[in-house]
Amino acid sequence: MLIYKVEDKEFLPYGKVITGLSPASLLKRLDEISPKPKASVVYVPDVKELDADPIAKTLSLNVYGGMPIQIGYCNGDNTKLNCLEYHRGSEINIPSDDMVLLLALITDFKEGKLDTAKVKAFFVPRGTIVQIYETSLHYAPCNGNNEGFRVIIVLPKGTNSKKPDITERTPEDKLLWACNKWLIAHPDSAEAKDGAYIGLVGKNIDITQK
Repeated sequence: MLIYKVEDKEFLPYGKVITGLSPASLLKRLDEISPKPKASVVYVPDVKELDADPIAKTLSLNVYGGMPIQIGYCNGDNTKLNCLEYHRGSEINIPSDDMVLLLALITDFKEGKLDTAKVKAFFVPRGTIVQIYETSLHYAPCNGNNEGFRVIIVLPKGTNSKKPDITERTPEDKLLWACNKWLIAHPDSAEAKDGAYIGLVGKNIDITQK
């Protein structure tokens, strides 16, 4: 699979690289407190040790304009797409290891389906602060090397917590998987087997395969 860099012009519709901030202390805490499982992925949406880092206030003020945020992590070992998700509000990713993001645009999701041929891959070097726009569909990162990944995930407070009890009123409601998390699954994914909305058609992308 062709893998672009986040510095390439192809990334511009999906997000941007944020400069002027140093995430070194936050990444040091991440490496110290969080596991990196093999052949699986672990996601924790809000971690008090990460929320306590001095950069947390800077991220809230300078990146989210004063909104309350949460800082968690997504760690593991992954090479597949499996699903795509989106939120109300941008997501910040700060990898402690090189990683690859698989992304699509919300405008590619039409009539309840998204062709995985529309998905593009982007390499993110360790230590890079990347903003993923609200209109960009994304999911768990993929390995940027053979050692798996640790990634800081910053989102509006409450995102990915318990799904609210709602009455379905709009077509989008069937995609709601958790608080502020709309999920589109590939039929081959574990999430699909757990009842997630199946809307990805085509190949379940594996970045190790051509």
